[in-house]
Amino acid sequence: MRRLEDDPVLSDLLETSQIQRLEASLARLGLGQVSLSEEKRQGAIPVEFNLETVGWLSADCDADSLKATAELVAFILFFVAKYRLAADIHHDATEAGYAELQRKHKALQESEARYRTLSGQLQERVKEQVATIQKAQQELYESARTRSVGQLAAGIAHEINNPIGFIKSNLKVAGDYLDDLEAKLPDDRETRELLEDFRDLLSESLDGSSRIATIVADLKTFSSIDHADYTHCNINDLLKAALHLLKTSYADRRLTIDERLGELPEIPGNPARLSEAFYNVLDNAARAIPEDGRIVVKTATDNSGNIAVVIQDNGCGMAEDIQGQVFDPFFTSRPVGSGTGLGLTVARDTVRAHKGLIRLESREANGTRVTMLLPQAS
Repeated sequence: MRRLEDDPVLSDLLETSQIQRLEASLARLGLGQVSLSEEKRQGAIPVEFNLETVGWLSADCDADSLKATAELVAFILFFVAKYRLAADIHHDATEAGYAELQRKHKALQESEARYRTLSGQLQERVKEQVATIQKAQQELYESARTRSVGQLAAGIAHEINNPIGFIKSNLKVAGDYLDDLEAKLPDDRETRELLEDFRDLLSESLDGSSRIATIVADLKTFSSIDHADYTHCNINDLLKAALHLLKTSYADRRLTIDERLGELPEIPGNPARLSEAFYNVLDNAARAIPEDGRIVVKTATDNSGNIAVVIQDNGCGMAEDIQGQVFDPFFTSRPVGSGTGLGLTVARDTVRAHKGLIRLESREANGTRVTMLLPQAS
């Protein structure tokens, strides 16, 4: 199916199999033989979309029923078009952003290779300076990549947020309309099955739009990670709040959490960003453990005066080849649709914004431990 354009025809909105399924569904409503096509036939009436005729509908029924059926088909096409338009926008933005990131990544790799070649030619007395340059270059690389992804995230979030709001609102209204239709349709088994299928479709669409809205919220957080206001933070209080939210989110299962919170001084930071970083790591741990698994949360002050936050689980762990990618934006080892791939990225950048360090240790089938070190003065 080609992309949805400004003036679509019926075949742009529905595939042949979908048209046939719609015809069969309408026929089961007692309309007899139903035909929906782009060609005008004897006795057919127009089906309009955006004030334009996109198809012709005919059926073995009276004129009033046929007119009402045409309005219902037009109503369905309206929401099909909105969904397709949002999908096209998301696809274009993602493809363009990925190509640009690939180009920048290649350029940065070439630049890094040039630095390495140069370092091999330098004399022994300048090795320390070369190491300093390499470290600065790597930080610049990470900063540029994070900034470019953040700009992409902000753009996508802005463009998607409004249409997703329309879709969610309209789907809810469609559910109300379906209740009205149920009262006017015959109460037989086929009608009830059709209405049940229709409600399932609306429910799945609402779930999908809610998932997109969640992704947009994560993108907004990711793109504004360096624009936070700082205040004095009690790390233990922030962890307790994140743990409470975690237990609420997983109310359908009993989480075993061992809290070992030491006495800590307050540190300057952004409480909202830190809370979200803690929650993201805790959420990963909760997803990794089995029903009888356990999460250990510890806080303490190390020998250097840094606050150490350790979140450890006895879950599935990670393979060694995956551990090097877990902090990359949009990388996820979960099934498609189960994660945004931004949780650990946001946690890492939040800790970095507080001049701290995050470290992940994991063994496959033996759990994962995430350590976050936060200095007392940022």
